[in-house]
Amino acid sequence: MLVTKTVPPIRIKEAMDLGYSLFGENRVQEAVGKYAGTDLGRSEIPIIGHLQRNKVKPMLRFASCLQSVDREALVVALERHVDPSSPLDVLIQVNTSLEDSKYGVPPEALWSLAERVEQSRHLRLQGLMTIGRLGASPEEARPGFRLLRELRDELLRRGFPKATELSMGMSRDLEVAIEEGATLVRVGTAVFGTRPTSDLDYWPPSRNG
Repeated sequence: MLVTKTVPPIRIKEAMDLGYSLFGENRVQEAVGKYAGTDLGRSEIPIIGHLQRNKVKPMLRFASCLQSVDREALVVALERHVDPSSPLDVLIQVNTSLEDSKYGVPPEALWSLAERVEQSRHLRLQGLMTIGRLGASPEEARPGFRLLRELRDELLRRGFPKATELSMGMSRDLEVAIEEGATLVRVGTAVFGTRPTSDLDYWPPSRNG
């Protein structure tokens, strides 16, 4: 998956022309401006960032999957807007590094949230997602990736047969994530380069211009 946070539509179109079709977005507001009502919308666009409940409805205008389900309140909000005749694919985000600054359900709370998602007619649990420890080397990130795989394997044993996906690993640590069983890696800077460091270089333009 190519992560297209801050990447302008013209560069996404270039990637599409090269054969890429899976693009991950972090921010709903930014993604709506890129994909809703444009020819870019023919791609698969999962949301991979933290989702506020008031962003659920606009997200459903373009998103093919939500990889960051991390609380029951979000499940409830999704159920208000997702058509049960066309369930939304979701991954549960797990905070495998146990960092206070990071979103994601703690490992010990995964089972109750997975049960809640599985019981919903509006959602289809496809697997788990995690983000490696911030600032860690690939080897330092490995235990978190390994833990996510072990949690996924336990989900399968507990009767969640479709929860096979492991979304983990980014440009800096994707090799280690693949060694630990990743089925999907999220690659941004390795393809598009370093992200902007100021609003002057950010897409879409800042409110000041």
